[in-house]
Amino acid sequence: MSLLEKLQGKFAADIIETHAFRGDETAVVRPAALKAVAKFLKDSPEMDFNFLMDLTAVDYLFFAGGRVQKECRFEMVYHFFSLKHNHRIRIKVPVDEKNPEVDTLSDLWPGADWYEREVWDMFGIKFRGHPNLKRILMYEEFQGHALRKDYPFNKRQPLIGPVN
Repeated sequence: MSLLEKLQGKFAADIIETHAFRGDETAVVRPAALKAVAKFLKDSPEMDFNFLMDLTAVDYLFFAGGRVQKECRFEMVYHFFSLKHNHRIRIKVPVDEKNPEVDTLSDLWPGADWYEREVWDMFGIKFRGHPNLKRILMYEEFQGHALRKDYPFNKRQPLIGPVN
Protein backbone atom coordinates (compact mmCIF):
# COMPACT_ATOMS: atom_id res chain seq x y z
CA MET A 1 0.00 0.00 0.00
CA SER A 2 1.44 3.39 -1.02
CA LEU A 3 1.82 6.38 1.27
CA LEU A 4 -1.00 8.14 -0.55
CA GLU A 5 -3.33 5.16 -0.15
CA LYS A 6 -2.61 5.07 3.59
CA LEU A 7 -3.22 8.80 3.85
CA GLN A 8 -6.45 8.59 1.86
CA GLY A 9 -7.61 5.68 4.00
CA LYS A 10 -7.23 7.78 7.14
CA PHE A 11 -8.32 11.21 5.79
CA ALA A 12 -10.57 10.45 2.80
CA ALA A 13 -12.83 13.48 3.38
CA ASP A 14 -9.88 15.86 3.83
CA ILE A 15 -7.83 14.93 0.76
CA ILE A 16 -8.70 17.14 -2.21
CA GLU A 17 -6.51 15.28 -4.68
CA THR A 18 -3.38 13.14 -4.93
CA HIS A 19 -0.85 12.38 -7.60
CA ALA A 20 2.40 10.47 -7.94
CA PHE A 21 5.05 10.71 -10.62
CA ARG A 22 8.28 8.71 -10.58
CA GLY A 23 8.01 8.05 -6.87
CA ASP A 24 7.21 11.66 -6.01
CA GLU A 25 3.95 11.47 -4.05
CA THR A 26 1.80 14.55 -3.42
CA ALA A 27 -1.45 15.08 -1.53
CA VAL A 28 -3.51 18.27 -1.56
CA VAL A 29 -5.16 18.63 1.85
CA ARG A 30 -7.97 20.86 3.12
CA PRO A 31 -6.59 23.65 5.35
CA ALA A 32 -8.65 22.60 8.39
CA ALA A 33 -7.05 19.13 8.29
CA LEU A 34 -3.41 20.22 7.99
CA LYS A 35 -2.56 19.78 11.66
CA ALA A 36 -4.22 16.35 11.94
CA VAL A 37 -2.57 15.10 8.74
CA ALA A 38 0.83 16.40 9.85
CA LYS A 39 0.46 14.76 13.28
CA PHE A 40 -0.46 11.45 11.61
CA LEU A 41 2.56 11.70 9.29
CA LYS A 42 4.86 12.27 12.23
CA ASP A 43 3.40 9.96 14.90
CA SER A 44 2.19 6.99 12.86
CA PRO A 45 4.85 4.20 12.98
CA GLU A 46 4.32 3.22 9.33
CA MET A 47 4.79 6.84 8.25
CA ASP A 48 7.35 8.19 10.78
CA PHE A 49 8.05 11.44 8.95
CA ASN A 50 10.50 12.79 11.49
CA PHE A 51 12.06 15.41 9.21
CA LEU A 52 10.31 18.46 7.78
CA MET A 53 12.72 19.18 4.92
CA ASP A 54 11.15 22.39 3.72
CA LEU A 55 8.01 24.45 3.54
CA THR A 56 7.20 27.34 1.28
CA ALA A 57 4.33 29.09 -0.45
CA VAL A 58 3.28 29.60 -4.05
CA ASP A 59 1.40 32.64 -5.34
CA TYR A 60 -0.82 31.72 -8.30
CA LEU A 61 -1.98 35.29 -9.00
CA PHE A 62 -0.95 35.22 -12.66
CA PHE A 63 -1.16 31.46 -13.12
CA ALA A 64 -1.30 30.36 -16.77
CA GLY A 65 -0.88 33.90 -18.06
CA GLY A 66 -3.98 35.41 -16.47
CA ARG A 67 -5.63 36.08 -13.15
CA VAL A 68 -6.00 33.25 -10.66
CA GLN A 69 -7.61 30.21 -12.21
CA LYS A 70 -7.20 28.09 -9.12
CA GLU A 71 -9.76 28.17 -6.34
CA CYS A 72 -7.26 29.84 -3.97
CA ARG A 73 -4.54 32.32 -4.79
CA PHE A 74 -1.91 30.82 -2.47
CA GLU A 75 -0.75 27.32 -1.71
CA MET A 76 1.44 26.11 1.13
CA VAL A 77 3.85 23.33 0.16
CA TYR A 78 5.44 21.01 2.75
CA HIS A 79 8.15 18.41 2.06
CA PHE A 80 8.46 15.61 4.63
CA PHE A 81 11.04 12.83 4.86
CA SER A 82 11.28 9.69 6.99
CA LEU A 83 14.85 8.84 7.93
CA LYS A 84 13.74 5.43 9.20
CA HIS A 85 11.75 4.37 6.13
CA ASN A 86 13.62 6.47 3.53
CA HIS A 87 10.43 7.79 1.97
CA ARG A 88 9.14 11.28 1.29
CA ILE A 89 5.85 13.00 0.66
CA ARG A 90 4.73 16.47 -0.39
CA ILE A 91 1.64 18.01 1.19
CA LYS A 92 -0.02 21.03 -0.41
CA VAL A 93 -2.64 23.19 1.27
CA PRO A 94 -4.70 25.82 -0.59
CA VAL A 95 -4.74 29.19 1.18
CA ASP A 96 -7.46 31.79 0.63
CA GLU A 97 -6.37 35.30 -0.36
CA LYS A 98 -8.93 37.01 1.89
CA ASN A 99 -7.74 35.20 5.02
CA PRO A 100 -4.25 33.85 4.30
CA GLU A 101 -3.76 31.70 7.39
CA VAL A 102 -2.93 28.08 8.25
CA ASP A 103 -1.98 26.25 11.45
CA THR A 104 1.64 26.29 12.55
CA LEU A 105 3.62 23.07 12.49
CA SER A 106 6.39 24.47 14.69
CA ASP A 107 5.04 22.55 17.70
CA LEU A 108 5.46 19.26 15.78
CA TRP A 109 8.71 20.12 13.98
CA PRO A 110 10.61 22.95 15.74
CA GLY A 111 12.52 23.62 12.51
CA ALA A 112 9.29 24.93 10.96
CA ASP A 113 9.68 28.09 13.06
CA TRP A 114 12.04 29.91 10.68
CA TYR A 115 10.43 28.56 7.50
CA GLU A 116 7.04 29.85 8.65
CA ARG A 117 8.52 33.22 9.55
CA GLU A 118 10.03 33.42 6.07
CA VAL A 119 6.67 32.62 4.42
CA TRP A 120 4.97 35.23 6.62
CA ASP A 121 7.61 37.81 5.71
CA MET A 122 7.66 37.16 1.96
CA PHE A 123 4.02 36.13 1.24
CA GLY A 124 1.97 37.42 4.20
CA ILE A 125 0.53 34.02 5.13
CA LYS A 126 -0.07 33.82 8.89
CA PHE A 127 0.47 30.71 11.01
CA ARG A 128 -2.04 30.21 13.82
CA GLY A 129 -0.30 29.31 17.05
CA HIS A 130 3.20 30.30 15.93
CA PRO A 131 5.25 31.33 18.99
CA ASN A 132 7.11 34.26 17.39
CA LEU A 133 5.66 35.26 14.02
CA LYS A 134 7.71 38.27 12.98
CA ARG A 135 9.83 39.24 10.00
CA ILE A 136 13.00 37.27 9.47
CA LEU A 137 14.42 38.57 6.16
CA MET A 138 13.10 42.11 5.89
CA TYR A 139 13.22 44.85 8.51
CA GLU A 140 10.15 45.46 10.69
CA GLU A 141 9.18 48.73 8.96
CA PHE A 142 9.11 47.06 5.52
CA GLN A 143 5.67 47.49 3.95
CA GLY A 144 4.12 44.60 2.08
CA HIS A 145 5.33 41.11 1.22
CA ALA A 146 8.01 41.06 -1.46
CA LEU A 147 7.31 37.65 -3.06
CA ARG A 148 3.66 38.32 -3.76
CA LYS A 149 3.20 38.62 -7.49
CA ASP A 150 1.32 41.89 -7.12
CA TYR A 151 4.07 43.52 -5.04
CA PRO A 152 5.28 46.60 -6.97
CA PHE A 153 8.94 45.90 -7.75
CA ASN A 154 9.76 49.63 -7.81
CA LYS A 155 8.00 50.49 -4.55
CA ARG A 156 9.89 52.88 -2.30
CA GLN A 157 10.25 51.64 1.25
CA PRO A 158 10.65 53.71 4.41
CA LEU A 159 14.27 54.36 5.25
CA ILE A 160 15.49 53.38 8.66
CA GLY A 161 18.44 54.87 10.44
CA PRO A 162 20.95 53.34 12.79
CA VAL A 163 19.48 51.68 15.87
CA ASN A 164 20.83 53.11 19.13
